[in-house]
Amino acid sequence: MKFPRCIRLDPSDLNIFHRAAEPGEWAVAGGFTFAEADPSAFDNKDKLAFQSGWLGTESFGRASLVEVAEIDEAGFARVVERLARHFVEAYGAPELAAALPAARREADDAAGLCDHKLYSLLALEREMTEAGVVERFRVIVPERTADHARIWEIVPEADDAQDAD
Repeated sequence: MKFPRCIRLDPSDLNIFHRAAEPGEWAVAGGFTFAEADPSAFDNKDKLAFQSGWLGTESFGRASLVEVAEIDEAGFARVVERLARHFVEAYGAPELAAALPAARREADDAAGLCDHKLYSLLALEREMTEAGVVERFRVIVPERTADHARIWEIVPEADDAQDAD
C-alpha cells in the first residue's frame, strides 16, 4: 500500500511551523486540526500550517512536502491507532474505540492521495472559503528510471557543533 511520508528537502520547516514533523514520519493531510480554528487568530506560523502543512502522525508536527512511499499493513494499523489516540488526547474523543473509525477514514483518505509513482512529492494547498475548508494537492513526479539513483533522500540534519568544524 502507498502512503504519504514526510520529507524535508531543506531546513525551512523547522522555521516556518511551530512544530516541524520529522523526516520519515507517515503523514495525513490533517485538515481536521482546523475544524474549530479561527483563522483570524492565526499567527504567521499557524497560517502557514493551515495553508500548506501536512500532519506527521508521530510528532503531530507539520511538513511542507510528503513523498509517496510504501507502507505495510502493520505500519498502516499503527498510523490509525496513533491518530485515534491523538483524537482522544488532543480533541476530546470520548474513547479510543469511538475515535478509531474517524482515524481510519483519515488514514484511508491519505492513502487515497498516493495513486502516483513512488517517491512522487505531494504538496498541499488549503484555504478557507464560504463553503468551508478546501484542500488541493499538487504532484511533483521525479524523473527516475531503473538506471538512475533517487534524486532525493531523507537524511538527518547535521549537528550544529559538527558544522562549525
